[in-house]
Amino acid sequence: MRIGYPCVNESLDCTSTSTFRLASYSDERVEQAVANNLACLQRILEYNVEHGLLFFRIGSGIVPFGSHPINTYPWQTRFAAEFRAIGDYIKAHDMRVSFHPDQFVVLNSPNPDIVQRSIEELVYQGSMLDLMGLDSTAKLQIHLGGLYGDRDAAIERFISVWHTLPEAVQVRLVVENDDRLFSLQDCLRLHAATGTPILFDNFHHECLNNGEPMPEALRLAAATWHPTRDGVMMMDYSSQSPGERRGKHVASIEEDLFRSFLQDLGDLDADIMLEIKDKEVSAHKACGIMRELALLPPARPGYAPPTPKEVLAATEGPAPKKPRRKTAKVAEASAATQPADEAAAS
Repeated sequence: MRIGYPCVNESLDCTSTSTFRLASYSDERVEQAVANNLACLQRILEYNVEHGLLFFRIGSGIVPFGSHPINTYPWQTRFAAEFRAIGDYIKAHDMRVSFHPDQFVVLNSPNPDIVQRSIEELVYQGSMLDLMGLDSTAKLQIHLGGLYGDRDAAIERFISVWHTLPEAVQVRLVVENDDRLFSLQDCLRLHAATGTPILFDNFHHECLNNGEPMPEALRLAAATWHPTRDGVMMMDYSSQSPGERRGKHVASIEEDLFRSFLQDLGDLDADIMLEIKDKEVSAHKACGIMRELALLPPARPGYAPPTPKEVLAATEGPAPKKPRRKTAKVAEASAATQPADEAAAS
């Protein structure tokens, strides 16, 4: 069992997803950005190992415009050694990593251009895991997509497109149940047709379900993961932000709710990604709870996790720009053509 958080470490003075505008593209800028992003990713992984946070979702923007036709820079060969070194570090410390491509990746779109761009993005992100030398337990996490007024047809379109994907993408792909469109049962239908594992999101299941109690839902999702090809179940964890719109993630982990969730999890093995605003702050708290319950190994002698105040102090002063939910690539290359209900599943 591992605990983790996505994309951005708030305690460090760097980002692993720095980019630039399409109009400013040059091979030199790509080279510099990738070098900086990989160096920061290595720092984040080292921080996580130091604190026992062994599950990490890497930001999609390691390579600016990585799947865009404008990017013809041979970054795969230029940075082959750096990617391999990061992969070796991940394996040496028994870490697990994943990617969660942005919301413009919609495999069940009726628009062939959107489908093609989606496949190209999955190939790009999967190729980084390949360059790291990681096996198929390192995953690409997406949503089922949009409804387009016909649930059955939308699911069938995804299945048809899945059969056209390169095998290197098929073995890494996992589908997450969402909070408004596609429930666990919809994802189980997809799994039956393709073998795609379900990355279970507990909070989304609370928002959209077919009456399955949480312990049952967890077991249904866990059963879709092949023990060697896929590894143990990956899942997202969060809870409702008090007083906010339904579906808004909490800013900081509610420790009693997390303890209750671990009871629902029971004896299932799972790697848990915290989708919580304060990221590693909540991850430290979750680790402490799981160590108390003997769900994680004891901390090394003398270890004390940083307090929230210490994390805040680490970020004082000039802070790096945080990546927006949509990168420049998305905003300039695809957002204008994306139907509204495609974004609704993100």
